[in-house]
Amino acid sequence: MAKKVTISVPDDLYERMKEWRSSMNFSQVFQRSISNMIRKKEALRQKIHDELDMSSVVERLKREKAEFEANFIEEGKRAGLEWSRTAHYRELQYALGWTPGSNPFKDEHLGDYFSQVLKKQSDRFAITGRTAQKRFQGFIDTYLSGWKEGVESFWNEVKDKV
Repeated sequence: MAKKVTISVPDDLYERMKEWRSSMNFSQVFQRSISNMIRKKEALRQKIHDELDMSSVVERLKREKAEFEANFIEEGKRAGLEWSRTAHYRELQYALGWTPGSNPFKDEHLGDYFSQVLKKQSDRFAITGRTAQKRFQGFIDTYLSGWKEGVESFWNEVKDKV
């Protein structure tokens, strides 16, 4: 069963179509044209699907994401170790008891430090837009857990000597 569809055309095209209405079936022209366009798009979609083994692409992206996250943890550890080397005893004790919260930038003791460090990370990836910033928050959490691990590693090395 055929369905009726309404289309809009510019005024000048409409005027030209009126001239040819008796010799052209515009409905048939439209149907053929749309059918061809859809067939081409479907063929392209199928070609992309056939040429790309989606499961291998997904696996590669999972590996890259894991490496990316591991790099964030390692960068956090390095930063935590580096920070610990120059931190005062009281600051170290605070950091050891600190738990990464929802907004590390507002922490009264570490907020300024994290604002500077994480701003560099954000700039590095040119994070813009609310969705990208939300996604980046997950990487910040990963970085902070690495940072905390770096501080704890440093403390475990020096605590018996202090």
